[in-house]
Amino acid sequence: MTDWGETSGISDRKHSYKCGFCDKVVGSHQGYHNNNSCVWIAICPHCDKPTFFEGKDQTPAPLIGIEVDNVPTEVSSLYTEVRACTGAKAFTAAVLACRKLLMHIAVDKGAPAGKTFIEYVEYLADNHYVPLNGKIWVDHIRTKGNEANHEINIMAKADALNLINFIEMLLRIIYEFPSRIA
Repeated sequence: MTDWGETSGISDRKHSYKCGFCDKVVGSHQGYHNNNSCVWIAICPHCDKPTFFEGKDQTPAPLIGIEVDNVPTEVSSLYTEVRACTGAKAFTAAVLACRKLLMHIAVDKGAPAGKTFIEYVEYLADNHYVPLNGKIWVDHIRTKGNEANHEINIMAKADALNLINFIEMLLRIIYEFPSRIA
């Protein structure tokens, strides 16, 4: 283990990063490196786990999006999976999981299990869990999810990021904001 400050070629780098394990922004002062390359391993001071860097690439990548408070465990777990898939560049998997996430939200909010996807979407809209102009986004998730599932298409990073942004907003409206008033 080497102190970053003692190492030529590495000492002028910033060593702050978002840890892919604990999701904290940290600054590591210790790690392993190769003096003749831009490859190094930083040790997170929060969770003590290693992060591998090769140039600007980070493994594990930080989670995409922001953690949302007061989300039920099962929904939160799937949302974290979506974020991790996107960080791992598994964009098709992220899009498919966003579609599934809408189903889990609907069931958590009272929709009966075993319904079709469109019935879950209608349940969320009919019960005002989706904002007035948000139904177009729910339909977009349906369309992209169907495309990823039923066609021979690979989803792009932009597809996954758009869906995560909407899902994050939806989770905030449904779970986080109501809990702030209560």
